Amino acid sequence: MTIARASDEWVPQACTLPTVDQPLRVAEFDLLFRDAVQRFARPFGTRLSLIISADAEAAARDLADRETRCCSFFTFAFEPAGDVVVMQIGVPHSQVAVLDALEHRVSTLQAARGESETI
Repeated sequence: MTIARASDEWVPQACTLPTVDQPLRVAEFDLLFRDAVQRFARPFGTRLSLIISADAEAAARDLADRETRCCSFFTFAFEPAGDVVVMQIGVPHSQVAVLDALEHRVSTLQAARGESETI
């Protein structure tokens, strides 16, 4: 399994989304990571937890649904917690490198925003 690293992309080679659409999907995740993520944690090697604003839940669910159609190894779960939502992103052990790259992207965008905080 390899990951596209150009421009900090984390798209796995196994992705079935047309290549021309992949940068658009990455941009959608970047927007979510930059604007909606308040904190994040990696409780397990195969899971990334994102604390997102509750008003971003619908968009995050839509994005997660579309992502599982092209990268079926991802699992997403959402847990409302007051005025925030915990968005869980899971992968099998064989795809941990993809989750590593995704976590790096979240961290990079949070740091650029000046609010890098892990939980």
